[in-house]
Amino acid sequence: MLVITTGEEHPWAQHELSFGEDAYWRQLAEGEDVFCAHASALGRIGRRAVVVLAVNGGTDSEVAVALPAALEKAETQLIVCGDPQRLRSLL
Repeated sequence: MLVITTGEEHPWAQHELSFGEDAYWRQLAEGEDVFCAHASALGRIGRRAVVVLAVNGGTDSEVAVALPAALEKAETQLIVCGDPQRLRSLL
């Protein structure tokens, strides 16, 4: 599973990054756990069966880019969390 945030980094990503960038990205490569990343890093991330996009901030243009990018990363299911009114206006 991949969790993508558009605002502040997910607390788990913050925790993992405290061990250093190499360890953080190695966790992605191993693919054995949920991986949390900011939408700005989507270019470095491959596809996952399930993707959760947490629209927890960011500009409208950043979120508008993150939505189709998250859909592209989701092999089976995309779950989008955020303010429904804001999301509708960006679709």
